Amino acid sequence: MSIRPTEAVVDLAAVAANYRLAVEIGGRPAVGVVKADAYGHGAVPVARALRQAGAPMLAVALVEEGIELREAGIDGPVLVLGAAYGERYDLLVKHQLTPLVFTPAHVQALAAAARAAGTRARAHLKVDTGMGRIGVTPAGLPAVVEALRAAPEVELEGVCTHFASADLEPRATTERQVALFGEVSQALARAGLPPRYHHLANSAGTLDFPGARQDLTRPGIMLYGYLPFDPAARISEVARAAAARLRPALTWRTAITHVKQVEAGTAISYGGRWVAERPSRIATLPLGYADGYDRRLSGRPGFGRAEVLVRGRRAPIAGTICMDMCMIDVTDVPGAGVGDEVVLLGEQGGARVDADELAAKAGTISYEILCGVGRRVPRRYV
Repeated sequence: MSIRPTEAVVDLAAVAANYRLAVEIGGRPAVGVVKADAYGHGAVPVARALRQAGAPMLAVALVEEGIELREAGIDGPVLVLGAAYGERYDLLVKHQLTPLVFTPAHVQALAAAARAAGTRARAHLKVDTGMGRIGVTPAGLPAVVEALRAAPEVELEGVCTHFASADLEPRATTERQVALFGEVSQALARAGLPPRYHHLANSAGTLDFPGARQDLTRPGIMLYGYLPFDPAARISEVARAAAARLRPALTWRTAITHVKQVEAGTAISYGGRWVAERPSRIATLPLGYADGYDRRLSGRPGFGRAEVLVRGRRAPIAGTICMDMCMIDVTDVPGAGVGDEVVLLGEQGGARVDADELAAKAGTISYEILCGVGRRVPRRYV
């Protein structure tokens, strides 16, 4: 039950359309990346929409996220992109989740769990080609290959890597990663372990690196309606064309709960760091940083001072964003009153505030803005 007038509306048709665009551009089937609660959009409903749109495989970061999908009745391959398995390889096998492996110990533990269950398990080999996070380096590959050869219970279904800077210049860094990935793929084939799937293209790779579009692509942020690039960056023609067709899937709405008239010189919110420079009308909204509305968007010196949409007009944040509330200046929005819809993220009356705009003001990226929309904000799916 939700009493306060605050919700995040998720357009599943937009997610599906974005998925089809990623497939069109990449020329390959795309993995449906639903980690981090589908970038804040809701993993289970989004996963269902992506499967219906044709995604042959889903991807999560955590075993727990994969189990959530299984318990919701979602079938098909689910790839676990993180490596926080603990000792619970039995859960990977029980729920038919596909882990990344990149050490002999991973292979051996997965094989033991599959053997105990009387079955085989699938795995994808993660290769570190330059991200420096997880994955086997080329120097460590022979030991993992030997472990795989000694583990008939483990089917090496895929091999993958992750780009460190495909969204940035210079391109040479990513091109080196593509080339190194190709060398590892060839080494696996020579060792008699040719995987069915080779995948390395994230959203930026899908858009800008044709050599990265292999058996599968693995776009993330594109599925939710955003480009992976800095909005101020120079982008390719392919990316520019994609931007015109991507549909942001999440709209975040609330409503005004209180309005007051204040005199010039009135201080608003904690610390009194926003002071009215003229007689002003200040409206209160029933959400704050506990809901994921970043405190860095506050209307005070040194902060980003986000704007929201009221009656199709922009209204700036007034003062510091509180835990459960924030205030906006509606002096220039004639007639604004209690009950009026307020859009924090999305469109209203031809105006738009998107996650890229909020990210620029908060000094972060669109991914964090979307993932940050809190669990106590109800999602409604359309």
